[in-house]
Amino acid sequence: MDMPTATDKLIARKEGAIGWVIFNNPAKRNALSLDMYEATAAALEDYTKDPAIRVVILRGEGDKAFISGADISQFKDKRSSMEQVRAADAISERCNKALRECPKPTIAMILGYCMGGGISIAVVCDLRIASEDSRFGVPAAKLGVGYRHAGVKRLMDLVGPSFTAEIFYTGRQFSAQEALQMGLVNRVLPAAELEKYVMDYAATLAGNAPLTIAAVKRSLIELRKDPAERDLALCQKLVDDCFASEDYKEGQAAFMEKRKPAFKGR
Repeated sequence: MDMPTATDKLIARKEGAIGWVIFNNPAKRNALSLDMYEATAAALEDYTKDPAIRVVILRGEGDKAFISGADISQFKDKRSSMEQVRAADAISERCNKALRECPKPTIAMILGYCMGGGISIAVVCDLRIASEDSRFGVPAAKLGVGYRHAGVKRLMDLVGPSFTAEIFYTGRQFSAQEALQMGLVNRVLPAAELEKYVMDYAATLAGNAPLTIAAVKRSLIELRKDPAERDLALCQKLVDDCFASEDYKEGQAAFMEKRKPAFKGR
């Protein structure tokens, strides 16, 4: 079921336990416009509230790109002054926050180009699964674009400072195998096998206990923060909620009865 969005360049679709975010700008290799950022945030906020959605998958329309970067054609009109840059940054940060804070597992299914803003989106996802022919890069240094420290830190937390320096300083494109070596992606598959693998992977996640996954995800979010800013009490509460849940009893019963558990998220 497709949900209405503010732009036809972003498709939000619910299929069973999966919430899809599909970047639908194939004429520009799915380059991100500001309205696409806004629509992505709205879709993620909806999925966060919907208990039927267990996993969120982000992908690009077509086979050319996940996201080729920001829509540079908007820069002249939308990012020509410092005030406009800050306003645009606020829009993209709302998207990043909605993706980062979503308690459901998020998977970036990367086919083709994943450049600039595409890497920014992929890095915020929990998992990144790519095709063998994918290409990655952050060409900011070739465009004179500044990157906010939060985005630099998210990449550094994933691949380390040395690879982060290489990615930004050179601005070059690199292969899926290099991305795997860096730790930027979790898996690399032949393009023909990518979608089935991701769907099977998502089905595995959707079948696991949602409260457990949400508790682990919140711990991962908090542990990335500076120690003084961490809400460890919330992390502990979510763990306590797991042990007090119906799903905890169901997991034990299913184990003893040698059957697959039917978790309900409560």
